[in-house]
Amino acid sequence: MADTFARVLGGPPLSVLARLLMLSLIVGALLMWLEIHPVEVIDSVARMVLRLWNMGFGAVRMVAEYVIAGAVIVVPLWLASRLFNVGRGAR
Repeated sequence: MADTFARVLGGPPLSVLARLLMLSLIVGALLMWLEIHPVEVIDSVARMVLRLWNMGFGAVRMVAEYVIAGAVIVVPLWLASRLFNVGRGAR
């Protein structure tokens, strides 16, 4: 069970947490350097969701198009990273 959990997370939970904290620190520093504050990001996402809600079913189609467009990039990269990690884990 713990092995499955670690495999889903991509490693031991504490290691994954440490990596996420470091990545969050780096991205947070970059955002602050660009003068983009977390409240502004959350507010922008909330406004986008509200606009999508107000648009109705046209928004569902638009979101689906965004998901498909993003998946064209994200899914192959994820699959490649998982395939490369399988070879590393067999050693």
